[in-house]
Amino acid sequence: MAARESARGGYKITKPILSGDYCEAHRRVMGLYRAYFRYLPYVVRRFDIPKTPQDCRMKLREYFYKNACVTDLRVIDILVIKGFMNLREMTDNFQQMGHVMAHWHPTLEPKRCDFIGKFLANED
Repeated sequence: MAARESARGGYKITKPILSGDYCEAHRRVMGLYRAYFRYLPYVVRRFDIPKTPQDCRMKLREYFYKNACVTDLRVIDILVIKGFMNLREMTDNFQQMGHVMAHWHPTLEPKRCDFIGKFLANED
C-alpha cells in the first residue's frame, strides 16, 4: 500500500501559468511581437541609438527565432511575461541607452576544433 501511494506521489500535474493551450500561447507570443514591432521606431528615437528601425527589427526577429523551438506552455508563458516586463521597462524609461545597445554584442562563432580550421583561422 505504501508503494502505491509513493508511486502516485511521483506524479504532479502542473497547471498552466497563463495559456490553456498552444493556440492561446501563440496568440500571446504574436501579441508580444506586435507590441515590440510597433514600439521599435520610438526606441530608436527615444534612446538615440545608432541603429535603424530595420536593424532593430532584425534583432527582434533573431530573439524570437532563437526561442521558436520551445513547446512547453509554461516556458512559453514565462518567456512572454519576461518579454512584456522588458517592454514595460523600456516604455517607462527604466532602461537606458546602454541597456538597449547591449543586445548588439557580437554573436559568438563556435571555435573550430579541427586542425585545418584552426590553421586557417590562425589559432593555436
